[in-house]
Amino acid sequence: MPPVLILAVVGVAVAAAAGAWAVMSRLDERTTVRAALRQLDDHVTQDTRDKELLAPVKDRALAPVVHALTNVGRRFTPAGYVEKVRDKFTVLGTNNPQTVDRFLAVRVATVVGAVLAFLFVIVFNVTPFSGNLRLAVGGLLVMGFVLGPDAILSRKVEERQHEIQVQLPDVLDLLVISVEAGLGFEQALDRVIASVPGALSDEFARMLGETRAGASRADAMRAMDDRCGVPELRAFVLAIIQADTFGVSIGRVLRSQSDEMRMKRRQAAEERAQKAPVKMLIPMVFCIFPALFLVVLGPAVLQIRESF
Repeated sequence: MPPVLILAVVGVAVAAAAGAWAVMSRLDERTTVRAALRQLDDHVTQDTRDKELLAPVKDRALAPVVHALTNVGRRFTPAGYVEKVRDKFTVLGTNNPQTVDRFLAVRVATVVGAVLAFLFVIVFNVTPFSGNLRLAVGGLLVMGFVLGPDAILSRKVEERQHEIQVQLPDVLDLLVISVEAGLGFEQALDRVIASVPGALSDEFARMLGETRAGASRADAMRAMDDRCGVPELRAFVLAIIQADTFGVSIGRVLRSQSDEMRMKRRQAAEERAQKAPVKMLIPMVFCIFPALFLVVLGPAVLQIRESF
């Protein structure tokens, strides 16, 4: 390469770097000034544009887009879909309405992505596939875009419910020990919340917060059951409510519930173990057996072919 060309390339690179440094330093200076202005409670800007620029970038750029996508999602979603999504986020322990709005915006964006994937794969044929394989790839992409957000949300709900089911026997054991040691039921719940972090402890903490805010224990526990939707937790809640109603000893009820929940967890583990061979049959038939037959019978087939 000629020296003149090398010097020209180096000069262009230095000029581009200097320009980028100047722009970034200017933006950094403006960011520092705006951050300082936000800390002044009595600061009043005269220019409307300066007032808008004091807001964060996500509020100025992303919030209008998310709001527009949310409105489109609320208008074109089926009846009852928003309530189902809100119930799923309630099971996840999220009560922020903005979370539902962001999910609806994501759903609209994924539908647009599904349309674009269909156009690029089926209509414009930008993939190296052809024929039925191209249709299959396009259909899989469209299904992934359309059903992906709901599938991910449902999977998170199932994982949280499974976590509550797994933690419940251990939490009940700690409750039994605490109550039999002389603590009250609410004090025992405080000890559980501090000792066993997790989804169930978060629900117990919210339930205690509702009771301390003025709600009755029965109403707070029913609300916790409605939020979680776990059958084992529902049985525990009904047992505690009946114990409070009829004056039965809480320690005795907790002891029986602990034994029952531990037995149910063992039965659920045995059920999953019995289902494992059936689930393993499909990959064995379609993935392992063909390779095994190829290795074992392949040389014999070649020898028979050469003999004849």
